Amino acid sequence: MPTPAASTRSTPPEHAQAAYPPRRIYSVVGVPPEIQAYALAKYSRSSQGMLEAIQELSAQKAEQFLNTFYFQYGHRSIADLAHLVFGLEQISILAAIAVVDEPVWDGQERSTRYQPFHKTGWHLPSEVAGTPAEATFVRTAEGLFAAYDGLSAALLEHLIDAVPRPAELSEGDYRRTLRARAFDVARSLLPLATHTSVGQIVSARVLERQIGRLLGSPYAEMRAVGGELKAACLAPPSAPLSDDPQPPAAPTLVKYAEPSDFPSRVAAELTAATAELLRPLGAPDRSALVELGEAGADPLREIVATLLYRHDLGGRSFRQIQELVANLPQARIDEVFDLSTRARGRHDDLLREHRGGYALAFDVLVDLGSFRDLHRHRRCVQVQQPLTWSHAFEPPETVFDNGLGSRAALSALEGGLAEAYVEALLKAEQAADLVRPSAPLAAEYLQPLAYRTRCLFKMDWSEAAYIVEQRTQSQGHFSYRRVAWGMYEALRARYPKLAEPIRATDPDGPLDLLRR
Repeated sequence: MPTPAASTRSTPPEHAQAAYPPRRIYSVVGVPPEIQAYALAKYSRSSQGMLEAIQELSAQKAEQFLNTFYFQYGHRSIADLAHLVFGLEQISILAAIAVVDEPVWDGQERSTRYQPFHKTGWHLPSEVAGTPAEATFVRTAEGLFAAYDGLSAALLEHLIDAVPRPAELSEGDYRRTLRARAFDVARSLLPLATHTSVGQIVSARVLERQIGRLLGSPYAEMRAVGGELKAACLAPPSAPLSDDPQPPAAPTLVKYAEPSDFPSRVAAELTAATAELLRPLGAPDRSALVELGEAGADPLREIVATLLYRHDLGGRSFRQIQELVANLPQARIDEVFDLSTRARGRHDDLLREHRGGYALAFDVLVDLGSFRDLHRHRRCVQVQQPLTWSHAFEPPETVFDNGLGSRAALSALEGGLAEAYVEALLKAEQAADLVRPSAPLAAEYLQPLAYRTRCLFKMDWSEAAYIVEQRTQSQGHFSYRRVAWGMYEALRARYPKLAEPIRATDPDGPLDLLRR
């Protein structure tokens, strides 16, 4: 007869597993983020389940654990386990661009395509408040909003005249759809000072980096936003669905978030070095909407080219800078690279410009409105050049024709709307020249979304395919459709086999203004 041990081994599998705990899959709600992070972190240090860890916890015990493992032992990944939800409302578009500028970030911003912005108001930078330039700033911001409001209303009427309403489409849906098309064009007049709202869900680690970056900003508004984000973590959160008092959201994980002087020191030194090194290049080349950079074999020279691109106040193209860097002596290459790292402190991350090795680098010259749309693509490395008015704005013929269709565009152009569009933009540029001497940072808030900016998008092939397929779709905004199509054409010209599987939609194809 078999021994008991042998008999046990021959028992059917379901009976053999009866001694083990059953499988449990569950969601956890209503737990403060830091206690949740503690409970998740215990998986690597205990066989205890998450529910049991939560039940035995107190906020004090979680704080002790986090102080030991997060701050003393440097287990930074623990902060990835605590996620927090924030609403940031009535901040400027310029500040919103800075807030969302994180590679690992989830959130939404108020859309300029579906909501009117004439009632949102705008931010008066403290840099200009109380100075002789304040009146000019206020007058210009109000003038841009009035022009935006007038252009939105006028374009809607031209669209209604040009696009018949199908019988199956209700009058309300018809007008809302065409109004969104009008906003697509009129948003070009909104200044970066325009108030917007951002909702975000981020880990404590991303939040800590975000707060430190904002606190180190040269803009007073962004420093204030960073400070208020930190304060929101240390204070009891808003709980709209409960009257019960709530514990602070993250009193431990972000309490040491402070600005670092590493990025600002590097920026000051590299801006001066860049001006000297790039002087022989002369004027920037603005002939291309999208250019695919050369995939170099030397990652050091790629990083140096990216550093110079990022700090070039002249707005040269990445191709121009790559060509210069390719011919620099090795000693100058080493000098620039060393300059970018020598001020780095113990807790400082490397700069975004140090992220090299991507085979595809698209240099894009695009209006600020569509840059904000493309800015949402987190899987690629984005390196934006400093803001400048010198790249000029998108001409009305391009904006009206691509945004309204040929019939409505012709009617709008003949009706004098192009002149009103150009006049509003030029007045803003002239006003910025008056504001800049006393408040240079405030002058940037007056820049309308029609003005162009340069940004380098580094990515792998899969992300390029994703951006092209998503951003060339016919219901998308006309401006970023042109950019995504430019990426596709550049990829197809250099690597035709890689372009074959990509499902790109030609933006010059038929335009259905009632499809959203």
